[in-house]
Amino acid sequence: MTTRLLPFAGFLLVLALLGFGVWWSGTHDLREVPSPLIGKPAPAFSLPLLDDPSKSLGSKDLAGKPYLLNVFASWCVACRDEHPILMREGKRLGIRLVGFNYKDPAEDAKRWLAQYGNPYDDVVADLPGDVAIDFGVTGAPETFLVDADGIVRYKYISPITPQVIATELLPRIAKLQQETK
Repeated sequence: MTTRLLPFAGFLLVLALLGFGVWWSGTHDLREVPSPLIGKPAPAFSLPLLDDPSKSLGSKDLAGKPYLLNVFASWCVACRDEHPILMREGKRLGIRLVGFNYKDPAEDAKRWLAQYGNPYDDVVADLPGDVAIDFGVTGAPETFLVDADGIVRYKYISPITPQVIATELLPRIAKLQQETK
């Protein structure tokens, strides 16, 4: 008798797990995945510049002023949604916008930026993805707000939208700029 109930109990367990998953995804913003880096120093890095691989840019070069690190790639479909917004709103942010080209051949990234425009102040290339692993990048696009002391203050997973800029980024950037005065 109990062996007959075992498959039914398994079915109920699977059903309960599915129900929990549906409930949880409805109550949490899946784009705001908690990052263990929030409130901690950004990983130290030095990466080649996309336009001139003989030169590099890294965390030491960016120290002293807040910056936004935007992970993108030419193969990233969602980055195409985000890119026009960065083109239109990037300068309005009032801080350095660093493009982080992720696992993307340099020629593809250069062609993509030539076609769609370049909203970035600088673009670094992480073809092997090693630095991205240090940042906890799971894909593109992802965006990190780093303060003048090199501390990660915010991480956003998904394409940046005008609403995210207005409600999430600009208030945080204004606060960082007040703190650095």
